[in-house]
Amino acid sequence: MTFDDVCALASVWPGVERSTSYGTPALKVKGKLLTRLREDGETLVVLGVGFDEREMLIEAEPEVFHFTPHYQDWPIVLMHLAKANADAVEALLLRRWRTVAPKRVVKEFDLAKG
Repeated sequence: MTFDDVCALASVWPGVERSTSYGTPALKVKGKLLTRLREDGETLVVLGVGFDEREMLIEAEPEVFHFTPHYQDWPIVLMHLAKANADAVEALLLRRWRTVAPKRVVKEFDLAKG
């Protein structure tokens, strides 16, 4: 996967817009960070992943998931995009979108999906 692939996945969710964060490409919803690309251009910063889940993801797929000391105290996991599965990226980001998008928008999105 590439960041463009991530953008294409997330573009179907209302309110998602391309932006920047810390000088890198990012996706935001109403100004709230959905995800961003790290400075290496190959790693996605995935927010909203609790410590237990992060540990499980890293144990299950260490070639995909990791974190650096900078992120150890935050509910964040890093994802190597080149080795990432599109379904996993979509699931993690959709969950994050549901937490940052306005509740009304999420409800409308769910109703439209049936």
